Amino acid sequence: MTGAFIRAPLAGNGVIETVTPFPPRLITHAFHDIDGTHSRIRDWVPVMTLVTGFTARYGMPPGTPEEMAELMLARKGEVFDEAHRFAVESAGLSALTQMEWALRCARRLTGKSSPTNEEVIRLIWQGEESFPTTGESAHSLEKLARDASLLFRAYEILLLAMGRDRNLAAARLDPEAWRIPGSMDFLKSLLKAGIRNYFITGAVVEHDATGRPRGTMAEEIEVLGYEVGRGKIIEEFRGSAWNRKLPKKEIMSELCAEEGIDPRNVLVVGDGRSEIAAGVALGCVTLSRLDGTARRAREIHRELGTHMIVENYKGVFPLLFSGGSPEGN
Repeated sequence: MTGAFIRAPLAGNGVIETVTPFPPRLITHAFHDIDGTHSRIRDWVPVMTLVTGFTARYGMPPGTPEEMAELMLARKGEVFDEAHRFAVESAGLSALTQMEWALRCARRLTGKSSPTNEEVIRLIWQGEESFPTTGESAHSLEKLARDASLLFRAYEILLLAMGRDRNLAAARLDPEAWRIPGSMDFLKSLLKAGIRNYFITGAVVEHDATGRPRGTMAEEIEVLGYEVGRGKIIEEFRGSAWNRKLPKKEIMSELCAEEGIDPRNVLVVGDGRSEIAAGVALGCVTLSRLDGTARRAREIHRELGTHMIVENYKGVFPLLFSGGSPEGN
């Protein structure tokens, strides 16, 4: 069996904060979130704030996703405090779940919210994504799913227009400036140690006729220089769909089952609550990548029971896998 033994680093190393100590164990695979974890191309929080804030305040916008995006963009200057807090706290959830939160909040506008609806709103805010026993009618749930899918498409249109395309163009000229510092070396070190890397995202991942990933996130990965394929720096790239909610825990569980991976031998790396919560629940080792200024996010990840927190990946690999001192880029 390939892989390397990971150890909780000593306190005071100046690079890694150990939140939940763990005994040494073999790591054979690593599951990585992308956006905010390795890439800085997507400035998604303002876009999520606008889409969910608009919907919660004014209801489901009419028209095609393009027309919906135009309507919401006209309200860009408004302040949506609750939606902004939700965007920060829901980082990593499926975009369809985030859209569902906004649509359920909008039911309050017409007096159609119910105790069950309010409970689901509360659970989503706490990071839950599956609600099999709500007791709501099939018709109601089907409409909710359709509207969430349309909102998701409008969100993607706005995401590209409000900064992603501009940032992608800049990343083509200087990919390193748009990667989290140390990201590429960290991934290469894991691969060299016999650990297979997988990218797992809440963004939509589609495939062409040859099975090659395509879509906006696939384009960003390519521009940043992360090669995807068997034996390459990223073994495989999995994500969500336009009309099917795929929580990261489900994606990870399916991947483990398909590839015969023991979750206890997996390192989960991410900046969102969903991948870290999934990693903790599955028994993986978790590494949270969070900016030093992200105080609320750091609180959430500590509450989730993450094992470690880093600001970037410089010097991380030798501390985790060889017990050495921070070095390298």
